[in-house]
Amino acid sequence: MLQKFEGIIIRTTNYGETNKIITIYTRERGKTACMARGAKKPNSRLSAVTQPFVQGSFLMQTGRGLGTLQQGEILSPMRHIREDIMATAYAAYMAELVDKSMDDQQSNPFLYECLEQSLHYLDEGFDAEILTNIFEMKMLQVIGLRPELSCCANCGSRDGRFAFSIRENGLLCHRCFDIDPYLLPLSQAAIRLLRLFYFIDLQRLGAINVKPKTKKELRMAISLYYDEYSGLFLKSRRFIDQMEKMEKMFGQPKDED
Repeated sequence: MLQKFEGIIIRTTNYGETNKIITIYTRERGKTACMARGAKKPNSRLSAVTQPFVQGSFLMQTGRGLGTLQQGEILSPMRHIREDIMATAYAAYMAELVDKSMDDQQSNPFLYECLEQSLHYLDEGFDAEILTNIFEMKMLQVIGLRPELSCCANCGSRDGRFAFSIRENGLLCHRCFDIDPYLLPLSQAAIRLLRLFYFIDLQRLGAINVKPKTKKELRMAISLYYDEYSGLFLKSRRFIDQMEKMEKMFGQPKDED
């Protein structure tokens, strides 16, 4: 049966000398894989449309087993992402997070919109670290994790100073700090951004200028939370960590005033 889907390529695997197996996250049917015969040939009509992170319209022959890609039309090439090594690394992390979190043909229109919007922002040159943090926070509800970020997870208070508690699954106000000796004493700027990233409508995202120190706090809190609750350990995350270490070796940006 021939079926047409809109989707984003989240993984490619070489198969033989000339073929690829591509995994596409589609709007209509979630994650689906298919064979792209001859796509590794430079002059193949499938070569351009089967590049990583391409958003396209794909015509597939489906049935039992692995489908076959018949043709595709590029809707957005995401060219800037593939031309910038750090943008590529963060896009690969988002794609792997989707790939490892979703079963085949598990449709989730909300997730498709989040991935699409995040990659478009990344392609336009938005801050890759911050976009990735926002995407990670949006992914939490997709994988069934719901930290309490609207009020204190213990007493329900909405005012005062807050810290982030991995153990209590959310924020603790200053009156409840003593119930978790391992809470993360994040700056109030980082707390506000965690809340913002979790609740913000991605369609309304504007320019966000975050100090390097605050970025480090966000990275720590989100990574620790994922390590504790998600069960996901991604190769692309380790690559980003290695790239960040290399950046520090060759000079670290100063905090803004």
